[in-house]
Amino acid sequence: MTTAAHLRDKFAVVTGASTGIGAAIAERLAAGGVHLVLVARSADKLDEAAARLSRRHGVTVRALPLDLAAADAPTQLAKTLADEGIEVELLVNNAGVSTQGPVLDGDPARFRSLIDVNVTALTELTTLLVPAMAARGHGAVVNIASTGGYISAPYLAVYAATKAYVVSFTQALWAEMRGTGVRVVAVSPGPTKTPMNTRGSRSAEAVAATVVRALSGTGPAVIDGRTNALTALLFSRLLPTRLGLAIARRIMARNAV
Repeated sequence: MTTAAHLRDKFAVVTGASTGIGAAIAERLAAGGVHLVLVARSADKLDEAAARLSRRHGVTVRALPLDLAAADAPTQLAKTLADEGIEVELLVNNAGVSTQGPVLDGDPARFRSLIDVNVTALTELTTLLVPAMAARGHGAVVNIASTGGYISAPYLAVYAATKAYVVSFTQALWAEMRGTGVRVVAVSPGPTKTPMNTRGSRSAEAVAATVVRALSGTGPAVIDGRTNALTALLFSRLLPTRLGLAIARRIMARNAV
């Protein structure tokens, strides 16, 4: 079991940490005395966040600007951590991008970039950092998925498919890591108010609180918020597939306007 108290004075890597859910997770961890490596594309925003968190909470914060869509970014990140002697106790794979609209009108290059961030980078970072955790007998990985991972989402088809991968990959890894002392869990927010989704109804801070609670749990997956959990259950288990897709299509088409 990994708890907030266990993480104090240890290092966490948080990707997509400059804004939104990643920034909220970093804030909550820093408030608990966790040292941080913040990863995102924007160097200016990362530097501002690092300075603010270090000043406010008295923790060490390393800003590492990287575009995780780049093929060598995960390896570069792991090498930097090793070179600086940073032992990662917690990896939060939060970085993610989305695109909305019909696949018919989609840009293949943009879809590839989305998959590279949401799937490839997450998988590679996990694969690079988990072995050291297992060797020590402790550590944790939190992969930020989405309720879209439980609901096929017309007009968000590629994004939702990547999040279904995150849920499946994380659950399988959870089973593989049992008995090693490494906590693995997927946390799935629903619509959350962030720069990527200004129409979200739930706050990034609420999601961050769910992430911290999930660390001390035992299951492989957690959905943030009771309404989101019920919605995911309804669409993934209770509704016939055709009916669920028809409802989802109507909702997504309305939200796209």
